[in-house]
Amino acid sequence: MSLQGTKINPSRFNKSQLKFYLFLVPMSLFMVLPIVYIISQAFKPLDELFMFPPRFLVQKPTMKSFSDLLRTASNTGIPMSRYLFNSIIITILMVLVTLFITSITGYALSKKQFKLKNRLLSINQMALMFVGVAVAIPRYLVVVNLGLNNNFLVHIIPYLAMPVGLFLIKQFIDQIPDSIIEAAKIDGAGDLKILTKIVIPLIRPALATVAILTFQSTWGATEASTTYIQDETMKSFAFYLNTITNTQNAIAGAGMSAAAGLIMFLPNLIIFIVMQSQVMNTMSHSGIK
Repeated sequence: MSLQGTKINPSRFNKSQLKFYLFLVPMSLFMVLPIVYIISQAFKPLDELFMFPPRFLVQKPTMKSFSDLLRTASNTGIPMSRYLFNSIIITILMVLVTLFITSITGYALSKKQFKLKNRLLSINQMALMFVGVAVAIPRYLVVVNLGLNNNFLVHIIPYLAMPVGLFLIKQFIDQIPDSIIEAAKIDGAGDLKILTKIVIPLIRPALATVAILTFQSTWGATEASTTYIQDETMKSFAFYLNTITNTQNAIAGAGMSAAAGLIMFLPNLIIFIVMQSQVMNTMSHSGIK
């Protein structure tokens, strides 16, 4: 039987792919419905928000919810731009510092030999089992004893430990042949040069994934502003939007809640769409050694 002219995975559209499109297209449309709903809710006037039976799509789009949110912010002592500036600085610092720490730590745990290495790996794997709520009290005690209470750095330092990110980075570095590292050492390269010139370029998908996870966890975080910060000028944008929507009555605050939800959601959606190929690459290779 001749297989000439047939391809298992054709690069262009082929009628053999129709069966996959018949399944994938409806599934994609179904999965995009929550995104459409979030966007639609933000532009609904109050009468459509409380319409019964409810409508999925907005009929008369309006920007009133956003203008109400901005007007409410302008009536406070601190402008909304201050909270937004805080969140931008916090998120950028968290992403950069987390990438730096996970890169050098993943390299050390993957390519270096030292005492307690296996034990440290086991501790990191055990940390994957704990959610943030489970360590809230120990974290609070550490923050207070370090004198970070009501300090801007409290948004960053207690959350730098990222077991998932370290695990992904280490798994990717494990795939780099030791012979490449040894050849670089023979040529006189130090660990810093090996990390920056060889390792980091090869683990870009994993770094992109860690960046996305860090961004998502930091951008919408309110724990530090709620628990550790008393100075209003150091609180985050997510905390402020949460406060605005919770202090309004149920009817008047419904539109602002929808607008705030869209504002918090869009950056996560955009960064994931831009870097989703890197995420898929990381997840498909993180378990391969």
